[in-house]
Amino acid sequence: MHEEDIHAVAKVHAKQFARQKDSVRWISCNFAAYPRIMMFVARDETDKIIGYIQWIQKSGFRQESVIELEQIAVHEKHQSKGIGTLLIKKSLEYIKDYLADSNSILKAVLVSTRTDNSAKSLYEKVLKVQEVAVIKDLYSHDEVIMLAKGV
Repeated sequence: MHEEDIHAVAKVHAKQFARQKDSVRWISCNFAAYPRIMMFVARDETDKIIGYIQWIQKSGFRQESVIELEQIAVHEKHQSKGIGTLLIKKSLEYIKDYLADSNSILKAVLVSTRTDNSAKSLYEKVLKVQEVAVIKDLYSHDEVIMLAKGV
């Protein structure tokens, strides 16, 4: 993702996360937090942004890093076409390379999402995460915490 992508990503965010507010500010401040927060985009054949993913390094920069898939969204017209899978796989490759260049390895991946989110199966399939906890009524619903070690 590049700085000039912020408004286009914010449009995807606003559409896919309707309960959240102030999308431009949210995306802007997260983008500015690189390398703690790393954001990647998916584009269609016309170069229009149709999705994004946001990863966060947890608990400082370490030799064994834990990252969280903090947010992923694909425009509804482009869902169920493998774009989410591609975003996860390609961005994770980049992150592993970045960590290696920083003298670190990926120890674990965290995902937290609503228990009723249909993307849970995507995370289980692509990241091999498993449910480790449920937090009742955290945001607008129960939240499931999923974890994969040695990804």
